Amino acid sequence: MTLHRADTLGGRAAIAGIGATEFSKDSGRSELKLAVEAVRAALDDAWLGPADVDGLVTFTMDTSPEITVAQAAGIGELSFFSRVHYGGGAACATVQQAALAVAAGIAEVVVCYRAFNERSGRRFGAGVQRREPSAEGAALGWNLPAGLLTPASWVAMAAQRYLYAYGLTPEAFGQVAVVGRRHAARNPAAYFYGRPITLADHAASRWIVEPLRLLDCCQETDGGQALVVTSLERARDLRRPPAVILAAAQGAGRAQEQMTSYYRDGLTGLPESAVVARQLWRTSGLRPADIDVGILYDHFTPFVLMQLEEFGFCAPGEAADFVAADALPLNTHGGQLGEAYLHGMNGIAEAVRQLRGTSVNQVPGAAGVLVTAGTGVPTSGLVLGAADG
Repeated sequence: MTLHRADTLGGRAAIAGIGATEFSKDSGRSELKLAVEAVRAALDDAWLGPADVDGLVTFTMDTSPEITVAQAAGIGELSFFSRVHYGGGAACATVQQAALAVAAGIAEVVVCYRAFNERSGRRFGAGVQRREPSAEGAALGWNLPAGLLTPASWVAMAAQRYLYAYGLTPEAFGQVAVVGRRHAARNPAAYFYGRPITLADHAASRWIVEPLRLLDCCQETDGGQALVVTSLERARDLRRPPAVILAAAQGAGRAQEQMTSYYRDGLTGLPESAVVARQLWRTSGLRPADIDVGILYDHFTPFVLMQLEEFGFCAPGEAADFVAADALPLNTHGGQLGEAYLHGMNGIAEAVRQLRGTSVNQVPGAAGVLVTAGTGVPTSGLVLGAADG
């Protein structure tokens, strides 16, 4: 597996440390404390200290400012700090920002973090019944009067069209839920540890917004996750085997909105994922057949199927059968359906574990991992590889 090409980011940076808090429904502490705990855990994992850090990256939605996290974690001067917009779509882009800074020589050690009390505090699943005046609020205003108030209701529109277009039933979505919970059941860090489900369980769960059932929707979680990014050369000398950043990309499609892109030519795909896919395959030189593990953002099960199709793992309408056949190991940590909803950052950590060989659901010989971020919004993605691949 090629680690470096002169015209790409690939091979210039790596993830050298991962750290997280516990995942719960009531953390009992502030979001700042969660962020600091995760940052310190990631640095400990890499055998680095706060004094080594000169960059921080997070989400625009994060409530813990970079300078405040730096002060609370004992980090000194910062030469780079950045934030990425669009909620869960930012996950992989935080690593892209960090890798770009490292590759450009702007920073040497950059920590990406995300922390929130998303269950005991602000619950994103509650929707947007109240919006401050803004361009974003005006765009949503076309849909709110029709009762489309929550992320589940926005996704349900596309999900219903997907089922109709390909002659499928909601059981197609259940395949994703069953796989995620099967992996979570073997993951002690997962909220649903020891609790797998069946297709019958999925079909029996209550409707949220048809055709989405309760088990099609991700969790609400309190917790924090952090990742340490540095140069590949430095990462090779640290404590853990590095996860090499072979490719990183962001993407927004034509007529892109945030979860309500209903004015596109069709609703059965995710054009923003296609933009990311083209970049990742081109810059990494890899193809779907080269991927050993897929960590696909699973805030809602239908969008996992659409991502598989946009990335070229299977043809449109065939993803449910692809998942049922276990054609690609998916979300081996349990995903956001089974482990925790951390805006996708915990998925990046699982990709690192797979490449280290330390996942609780280890795929033998895993050398190439695809990670995606939130979909339905402008999104991002990563291809990570083993350093000796």
